Amino acid sequence: MNENTSGIISKIWSFCHTLRDDGVSYGDYLEQLTYLLFLKMADEYSKPPHNRKLDVPKQYNWESLTAKSGAALEVHYTTLLRELSRAKGILGQIFTKSQNKIQDPAKLYKLIDMINKEQWTLMGADLKGKIYEGLLEKNAEDTKSGAGQYFTPRPLIKAMVACIRPEPGKTIADPACGTGGFFLAAYDYIADSKNFSLTKAQKEFLKNSTFYGNEIVAGARRLALMNMFLHNIGDIDSETFILPTDSLVAEPRFRVDYVLTNPPFGKKSSMTFTNEEGEQEKEDLTYNRQDFWATTSNKQLNFVQHIRTMLKTTGKAAVVVPDNVLFEGGAGETVRKKLLETTDLHTILRLPTGIFYAQGVKANVLFFDNKPASKDPWTQDVWIYDYRTNIRHTLKKSPLKFEDLQDFIKCYNPANRQKRKETWNPEKNPEGRWRKFTYEEIIARDKTSLDITWLKDKSLADLDNLPDPDVLANDIIENLEAGIESFKVIMEKLNNK
Repeated sequence: MNENTSGIISKIWSFCHTLRDDGVSYGDYLEQLTYLLFLKMADEYSKPPHNRKLDVPKQYNWESLTAKSGAALEVHYTTLLRELSRAKGILGQIFTKSQNKIQDPAKLYKLIDMINKEQWTLMGADLKGKIYEGLLEKNAEDTKSGAGQYFTPRPLIKAMVACIRPEPGKTIADPACGTGGFFLAAYDYIADSKNFSLTKAQKEFLKNSTFYGNEIVAGARRLALMNMFLHNIGDIDSETFILPTDSLVAEPRFRVDYVLTNPPFGKKSSMTFTNEEGEQEKEDLTYNRQDFWATTSNKQLNFVQHIRTMLKTTGKAAVVVPDNVLFEGGAGETVRKKLLETTDLHTILRLPTGIFYAQGVKANVLFFDNKPASKDPWTQDVWIYDYRTNIRHTLKKSPLKFEDLQDFIKCYNPANRQKRKETWNPEKNPEGRWRKFTYEEIIARDKTSLDITWLKDKSLADLDNLPDPDVLANDIIENLEAGIESFKVIMEKLNNK
């Protein structure tokens, strides 16, 4: 990283800390930075050598901000945000529900001046992206804001993409795209000259026609759009490819080649309304979709069903799901049986706790390939990699790294899945993490459960070799929080009856 680059990053970071003293959170700073960066880059694109006609009204463009200071600047900036939120196209999407969170005009002036000193369009996409991704990660760490739920650990995303190996000229979707992490990792993989030598047409397709997403939370969607834009995906005057609608409501408009996603972890879909007594009540929300196998208010099961409908018959999916998707009865059993029959559900990666910003999450990655209709089930074997038992990760002291998942990627064998070899053996290697289960073994299990373990938890067996107290305390907290979440769901159910 050259001196100029690191200088820009440190400037942006240090100003972030200055604003935190005024009560401006990472999330608020990130939003203000997004608005201002977008206007500055639009200004650069409208001048030589680009000379592009952009739809930013003259009275609310970048120069209208740099020409003011003091109270006049604050008033103008607040008006600008309100007016641009009504605009069409990506401009209106970036500024949706925008508000000024920097109440000190002197600090607002300083931030505008700092952005104005750089030529952002001349900066490499990797640098702009690095600055923005760094801020997104810091924002995710700010647990009070709840932003972590929109941020999937980047090493996990990278490993999922390395297994799926997306190809140029194919479409990629994420029905709950958060801040766009899966899109960026797929873009980096396809754009990497070590993987592909892209033609001009393929580069054009990658930039403008590859990615399709949904994100119903306006703040997360704004960050995703800006993240894409800074990474050179899409264009400043193009139509947005991340829709604000709930992807579960209706059948997909078209089918895609790949779905890479980590849908929201909240178990129930619900809507809040005011009852006759004027009290707020929640009601379970079920999606009445003719193309679903089961009607349920379990959000994850709905996402799994929806993802299957999004895929072309040759499509592939990698989906992060919580444990309940693997073992829940009723609708859960129906969905698992149908998934095993209609797709090739070939791989499950069991993830450790302590890698997500949302506490107490026990999750897995399902890898499945869609198939045409057939009277025989498509799944023959389910390969499970247990990266949970006896694995310890924490966000601060021992975060998940891409290297930690190298053994899984090797076992997955993306180059030729037919040549996989188990590392588990009952006599020679009972501690092997990679094990195959046949379709017959799975459907013979109670409720067709895919929640399968075979390794001994050493922390339970070896009292002389317990983990550090802080690791144990973290485990206890995560288990308690997971339990509390389950009780909350039960209480909501009881209160609504």
